[in-house]
Amino acid sequence: MEETISLKELAQTLKKRLKLIVLLTIAAALISGIISYFVLTPIYQSSTQLLVNQAKTEQQMYNPAEVQTNLQLISTYNVIMKSPAILEKVAQNLALDLTPEQLSSKITVASEQDSQVVNIAVQDENPGLAADIANETARVFQEEIVTIMNVDNVSILAPAELGENPSPVKPQPLLNIAIAIVVGLMAGVGLAFLLEYLDNTIKSEQDIEKLLDLPVLGGVTTIAAGSNRPAKKTPVQKKAVRGETLGS
Repeated sequence: MEETISLKELAQTLKKRLKLIVLLTIAAALISGIISYFVLTPIYQSSTQLLVNQAKTEQQMYNPAEVQTNLQLISTYNVIMKSPAILEKVAQNLALDLTPEQLSSKITVASEQDSQVVNIAVQDENPGLAADIANETARVFQEEIVTIMNVDNVSILAPAELGENPSPVKPQPLLNIAIAIVVGLMAGVGLAFLLEYLDNTIKSEQDIEKLLDLPVLGGVTTIAAGSNRPAKKTPVQKKAVRGETLGS
Protein backbone atom coordinates (compact mmCIF):
# COMPACT_ATOMS: atom_id res chain seq x y z
CA MET A 1 0.00 0.00 0.00
CA GLU A 2 1.44 3.34 -1.06
CA GLU A 3 1.77 5.72 1.85
CA THR A 4 0.93 9.36 1.25
CA ILE A 5 1.28 12.37 3.55
CA SER A 6 -1.25 15.16 3.40
CA LEU A 7 -0.72 18.81 4.24
CA LYS A 8 -3.02 18.31 7.19
CA GLU A 9 -0.71 15.62 8.62
CA LEU A 10 2.30 17.90 8.10
CA ALA A 11 0.53 20.70 9.93
CA GLN A 12 -0.41 18.34 12.75
CA THR A 13 3.21 17.24 13.07
CA LEU A 14 4.42 20.84 13.28
CA LYS A 15 1.71 21.68 15.82
CA LYS A 16 2.60 18.61 17.86
CA ARG A 17 6.31 19.56 17.96
CA LEU A 18 5.76 23.31 18.13
CA LYS A 19 7.35 23.63 21.57
CA LEU A 20 10.50 21.85 20.37
CA ILE A 21 10.74 24.08 17.29
CA VAL A 22 10.30 27.26 19.34
CA LEU A 23 12.86 26.18 21.95
CA LEU A 24 15.49 25.36 19.32
CA THR A 25 14.92 28.68 17.57
CA ILE A 26 15.21 30.67 20.81
CA ALA A 27 18.30 28.69 21.87
CA ALA A 28 20.01 29.35 18.52
CA ALA A 29 19.25 33.08 18.75
CA LEU A 30 20.52 33.29 22.35
CA ILE A 31 23.74 31.41 21.58
CA SER A 32 24.39 33.59 18.54
CA GLY A 33 23.76 36.76 20.53
CA ILE A 34 26.04 35.71 23.39
CA ILE A 35 28.86 34.77 21.01
CA SER A 36 28.46 37.96 18.93
CA TYR A 37 28.33 40.35 21.90
CA PHE A 38 30.60 38.70 24.47
CA VAL A 39 32.94 36.23 22.73
CA LEU A 40 33.95 37.61 19.32
CA THR A 41 36.39 40.49 19.28
CA PRO A 42 35.13 43.61 17.45
CA ILE A 43 37.05 44.39 14.26
CA TYR A 44 37.29 47.95 12.95
CA GLN A 45 38.04 49.09 9.41
CA SER A 46 39.73 52.17 8.08
CA SER A 47 40.49 52.99 4.46
CA THR A 48 42.42 55.41 2.30
CA GLN A 49 42.32 56.14 -1.42
CA LEU A 50 45.09 56.55 -3.97
CA LEU A 51 44.79 58.17 -7.36
CA VAL A 52 46.86 56.65 -10.14
CA ASN A 53 47.35 59.57 -12.50
CA GLN A 54 50.40 61.35 -13.87
CA ALA A 55 50.76 64.88 -12.56
CA LYS A 56 49.79 67.43 -15.20
CA THR A 57 51.14 70.82 -16.03
CA GLU A 58 49.12 73.63 -17.46
CA GLN A 59 50.49 72.94 -20.94
CA GLN A 60 49.66 69.23 -20.93
CA MET A 61 46.40 68.06 -22.44
CA TYR A 62 44.23 65.07 -21.54
CA ASN A 63 45.76 61.91 -23.00
CA PRO A 64 43.42 58.88 -23.26
CA ALA A 65 46.30 56.53 -24.00
CA GLU A 66 47.98 57.53 -20.75
CA VAL A 67 44.78 56.91 -18.82
CA GLN A 68 44.57 53.39 -20.25
CA THR A 69 48.19 52.79 -19.29
CA ASN A 70 47.45 53.88 -15.72
CA LEU A 71 44.43 51.56 -15.57
CA GLN A 72 46.54 48.62 -16.71
CA LEU A 73 49.17 49.43 -14.10
CA ILE A 74 46.65 49.36 -11.25
CA SER A 75 46.56 45.54 -11.12
CA THR A 76 50.34 45.53 -10.77
CA TYR A 77 50.17 48.23 -8.10
CA ASN A 78 47.66 46.19 -6.11
CA VAL A 79 50.14 43.32 -5.91
CA ILE A 80 53.13 45.53 -5.09
CA MET A 81 51.18 47.29 -2.33
CA LYS A 82 50.88 44.01 -0.35
CA SER A 83 54.40 42.80 -1.11
CA PRO A 84 57.11 42.43 1.58
CA ALA A 85 59.02 45.31 -0.04
CA ILE A 86 56.26 47.68 1.10
CA LEU A 87 54.89 45.97 4.22
CA GLU A 88 58.26 45.45 5.88
CA LYS A 89 58.84 49.19 5.87
CA VAL A 90 55.28 49.83 7.08
CA ALA A 91 55.80 47.49 10.05
CA GLN A 92 59.19 49.05 10.76
CA ASN A 93 57.91 52.64 10.61
CA LEU A 94 54.97 51.88 12.92
CA ALA A 95 57.07 49.64 15.23
CA LEU A 96 54.69 46.72 14.67
CA ASP A 97 55.65 43.24 15.80
CA LEU A 98 54.10 41.75 12.68
CA THR A 99 55.49 39.85 9.72
CA PRO A 100 54.62 40.98 6.18
CA GLU A 101 52.27 37.99 5.90
CA GLN A 102 50.43 38.93 9.09
CA LEU A 103 50.19 42.55 8.00
CA SER A 104 49.02 41.53 4.53
CA SER A 105 46.12 39.57 6.04
CA LYS A 106 44.81 42.83 7.54
CA ILE A 107 44.97 44.78 4.26
CA THR A 108 42.59 44.65 1.32
CA VAL A 109 43.47 46.47 -1.90
CA ALA A 110 40.81 46.96 -4.54
CA SER A 111 39.87 49.32 -7.34
CA GLU A 112 36.59 50.12 -9.01
CA GLN A 113 36.13 48.92 -12.57
CA ASP A 114 37.58 51.38 -15.12
CA SER A 115 38.62 53.69 -12.30
CA GLN A 116 42.01 55.15 -11.47
CA VAL A 117 41.19 55.21 -7.75
CA VAL A 118 42.65 52.47 -5.56
CA ASN A 119 41.13 51.73 -2.13
CA ILE A 120 43.30 50.46 0.71
CA ALA A 121 41.16 49.03 3.52
CA VAL A 122 42.68 47.82 6.79
CA GLN A 123 40.89 45.82 9.49
CA ASP A 124 42.19 45.58 13.03
CA GLU A 125 40.99 45.27 16.61
CA ASN A 126 42.32 48.78 17.26
CA PRO A 127 40.56 51.43 15.12
CA GLY A 128 43.43 53.88 15.52
CA LEU A 129 46.00 51.31 14.42
CA ALA A 130 43.86 50.42 11.40
CA ALA A 131 43.93 54.06 10.26
CA ASP A 132 47.69 54.30 10.87
CA ILE A 133 48.41 51.16 8.85
CA ALA A 134 46.25 52.37 5.95
CA ASN A 135 47.91 55.79 5.82
CA GLU A 136 51.43 54.43 6.24
CA THR A 137 50.89 51.79 3.54
CA ALA A 138 49.71 54.48 1.12
CA ARG A 139 52.63 56.79 1.99
CA VAL A 140 55.31 54.10 1.73
CA PHE A 141 53.87 52.83 -1.54
CA GLN A 142 53.80 56.34 -2.99
CA GLU A 143 57.49 56.75 -2.14
CA GLU A 144 58.70 53.31 -3.17
CA ILE A 145 56.81 53.01 -6.46
CA VAL A 146 59.07 55.72 -7.90
CA THR A 147 62.06 53.43 -7.41
CA ILE A 148 60.33 50.10 -8.11
CA MET A 149 58.51 51.06 -11.33
CA ASN A 150 60.38 54.25 -12.21
CA VAL A 151 57.08 56.15 -12.36
CA ASP A 152 55.60 59.01 -10.41
CA ASN A 153 51.87 58.75 -11.03
CA VAL A 154 50.48 57.98 -7.55
CA SER A 155 48.96 60.54 -5.22
CA ILE A 156 47.00 60.17 -1.98
CA LEU A 157 43.43 61.17 -2.70
CA ALA A 158 41.81 60.70 0.75
CA PRO A 159 43.78 59.69 3.86
CA ALA A 160 42.24 57.42 6.49
CA GLU A 161 40.72 59.25 9.43
CA LEU A 162 39.64 58.02 12.84
CA GLY A 163 36.11 59.05 13.71
CA GLU A 164 34.94 60.01 17.18
CA ASN A 165 32.83 56.89 17.70
CA PRO A 166 34.06 54.22 15.27
CA SER A 167 31.74 51.27 14.75
CA PRO A 168 33.08 47.75 14.19
CA VAL A 169 32.51 46.15 10.80
CA LYS A 170 32.31 42.71 12.36
CA PRO A 171 30.83 40.86 14.03
CA GLN A 172 27.33 42.06 13.10
CA PRO A 173 25.22 40.81 16.02
CA LEU A 174 21.81 41.54 14.52
CA LEU A 175 22.67 39.80 11.26
CA ASN A 176 24.15 36.83 13.14
CA ILE A 177 21.03 36.54 15.31
CA ALA A 178 18.75 36.70 12.26
CA ILE A 179 20.75 33.92 10.57
CA ALA A 180 20.67 31.87 13.78
CA ILE A 181 16.89 32.23 13.99
CA VAL A 182 16.49 30.92 10.43
CA VAL A 183 18.93 28.05 11.06
CA GLY A 184 17.30 27.19 14.39
CA LEU A 185 13.85 27.21 12.81
CA MET A 186 14.98 24.93 9.99
CA ALA A 187 16.72 22.61 12.44
CA GLY A 188 13.62 22.49 14.65
CA VAL A 189 11.32 21.65 11.73
CA GLY A 190 13.73 19.02 10.46
CA LEU A 191 14.06 17.45 13.91
CA ALA A 192 10.28 17.47 14.34
CA PHE A 193 9.76 15.49 11.14
CA LEU A 194 12.65 13.16 12.01
CA LEU A 195 11.17 12.35 15.41
CA GLU A 196 7.77 11.82 13.83
CA TYR A 197 9.30 9.46 11.26
CA LEU A 198 11.13 7.45 13.94
CA ASP A 199 8.05 7.26 16.18
CA ASN A 200 6.44 3.90 15.38
CA THR A 201 4.08 3.73 18.35
CA ILE A 202 0.34 3.33 17.82
CA LYS A 203 -1.71 6.23 19.10
CA SER A 204 -5.02 6.14 17.24
CA GLU A 205 -7.42 4.02 15.22
CA GLN A 206 -5.93 5.46 12.06
CA ASP A 207 -2.51 4.12 13.03
CA ILE A 208 -3.97 0.62 13.42
CA GLU A 209 -5.71 0.80 10.08
CA LYS A 210 -2.50 1.88 8.35
CA LEU A 211 -0.42 -0.78 10.10
CA LEU A 212 -2.75 -3.78 9.74
CA ASP A 213 -4.78 -2.64 6.75
CA LEU A 214 -7.92 -3.65 8.66
CA PRO A 215 -10.97 -1.62 9.71
CA VAL A 216 -11.46 -0.87 13.41
CA LEU A 217 -14.91 -1.98 14.56
CA GLY A 218 -14.69 -1.11 18.23
CA GLY A 219 -12.51 -0.18 21.16
CA VAL A 220 -12.17 -1.07 24.80
CA THR A 221 -11.47 1.75 27.23
CA THR A 222 -9.34 1.17 30.32
CA ILE A 223 -11.51 1.44 33.47
CA ALA A 224 -9.96 2.60 36.71
CA ALA A 225 -10.32 0.18 39.61
CA GLY A 226 -13.21 0.98 41.98
CA SER A 227 -14.81 3.41 39.57
CA ASN A 228 -17.97 3.14 37.51
CA ARG A 229 -16.69 5.51 34.87
CA PRO A 230 -13.62 5.56 32.68
CA ALA A 231 -10.49 7.04 34.21
CA LYS A 232 -9.82 10.59 33.09
CA LYS A 233 -7.13 10.98 30.44
CA THR A 234 -5.93 7.39 30.64
CA PRO A 235 -4.39 5.64 27.65
CA VAL A 236 -6.95 4.09 25.33
CA GLN A 237 -6.44 0.58 24.01
CA LYS A 238 -7.83 -0.31 20.65
CA LYS A 239 -8.42 -3.77 19.32
CA ALA A 240 -8.47 -4.45 15.61
CA VAL A 241 -10.61 -7.30 14.36
CA ARG A 242 -11.23 -8.72 10.93
CA GLY A 243 -14.25 -7.43 9.12
CA GLU A 244 -16.14 -10.66 9.45
CA THR A 245 -19.36 -11.24 11.33
CA LEU A 246 -18.88 -13.60 14.25
CA GLY A 247 -21.22 -16.59 13.98
CA SER A 248 -23.22 -17.80 16.87
